[in-house]
Amino acid sequence: MSATGNLIDDAPLTRFHKRLTFFASGGPFIDGYALSIIGIALITMTPGLDLSPGEIGLIGAASLVGIFFGGGLFGWLTDKIGRHKMYIADLIALAVFSLLNGFATEVWQVVLCRFFLGMAIGADYPIATSLLAEFLPKKVRGRLLGATFVVWAVGAAVAYAVGFLLRDTGPDAWRIMVASPAVFAIITLLCRLGTPESPRWLLSRGRVDEARAVIKKVYGQQYDISDVSSDAAGESKQGRFADIFRGQYWKRTLFVSIFWTAQVIPLFAVYTFAPDLLASFGMTGDANLYGGSFLISMLFVVGGVPGLWLVEKIGRRRLLLWTFGIISVALAIPVFIPDVQAGPLFLALAVFALASGASSFLEVVYPNELFPTEVRATAVGFGTAISRVGSAASTYLMPLAILNFGAAGSLMIGAVISLVGLAATFLLAPETANKTLHELTSDPAPAAPAAVVK
Repeated sequence: MSATGNLIDDAPLTRFHKRLTFFASGGPFIDGYALSIIGIALITMTPGLDLSPGEIGLIGAASLVGIFFGGGLFGWLTDKIGRHKMYIADLIALAVFSLLNGFATEVWQVVLCRFFLGMAIGADYPIATSLLAEFLPKKVRGRLLGATFVVWAVGAAVAYAVGFLLRDTGPDAWRIMVASPAVFAIITLLCRLGTPESPRWLLSRGRVDEARAVIKKVYGQQYDISDVSSDAAGESKQGRFADIFRGQYWKRTLFVSIFWTAQVIPLFAVYTFAPDLLASFGMTGDANLYGGSFLISMLFVVGGVPGLWLVEKIGRRRLLLWTFGIISVALAIPVFIPDVQAGPLFLALAVFALASGASSFLEVVYPNELFPTEVRATAVGFGTAISRVGSAASTYLMPLAILNFGAAGSLMIGAVISLVGLAATFLLAPETANKTLHELTSDPAPAAPAAVVK
């Protein structure tokens, strides 16, 4: 390496990076799967447990409330005790509470299991993405971090496919559905065993010898800690939760909280109640309800393909502005069509899915790039937690929104929320593409570029 080089930020893409990205993707996959399978499980769970509309909303929102607590608490804990220990522990919790959910006999037991499942899901966001961000080269950091979150939509699509296959297995089909995330949690756990700790985190804690061992193991015996970066000099840095609200970071925390919340409110409402939403369009039958839900979930995946290309070409900020704008227009149009029919409503939902898929992964890219190592997981966890306040409320209220405002009115609410995200991005979002983590966390105010990022 040159005197000004940086081993991690300037390294070529290797098999190690690809494996680490694949392992980190397990958490978002399980998240998308677990949060979507409940919408289908409710079809047989509702008569099986004699659920009221309020109880249905509570079950739908329970995991999102759990993500609020899990993200906030375990993000902070990840910065304290390290990425690797938490990287394994949260998957064990995912498996255990998924299995327990399948044996629930009372509504409160389902709610409790979904809550703790949500805590484990919320924990994985700051754990896995912080570890991954601290290993990735800058030229592919946005794309590979984003790829882990595009897998969220793959998990959701798989959930609808599994739900369709299990729908005729009897009145207890919901038990198999809610327990099934345990299978993916165990597979991901086995893949993650042996993953090294982040050398950036080790250096931030003054654990120089351990960091050196990781660097030599991952990159080669010819490298040492001097090849990492000037922001990791081996001096222990004790980050505090309050640091994400101080100096330059309070604006970044505000931006991450607003844009993340504006993205997930309509997204989780659609995923959790996709069959109910399509039924409110006037669509009936398994082919329409299951097939339509599966198609919408696949469009999120399809949207992620151009999004992952654009994130390095035009930058994070422009991608977010464009997609918020497209979503706002798409969801608002059906309101202005007299006696709107199922076709335009479904088209609006399809455009929303494509645009959302093209940028929702920025929820894990932006916070990992905007905060230093000692509070990186804390910031990701806080963003996760705050966003879930809105998404839990929207999921709880979605059945009532459909009942009182109809399909078009429910989509219009999503359009207004997306406009809030657009305004926050325009006013607060910095550009982070093609910069090292050290540059982004030492520069007092990285500005949005006037031209396209090359």
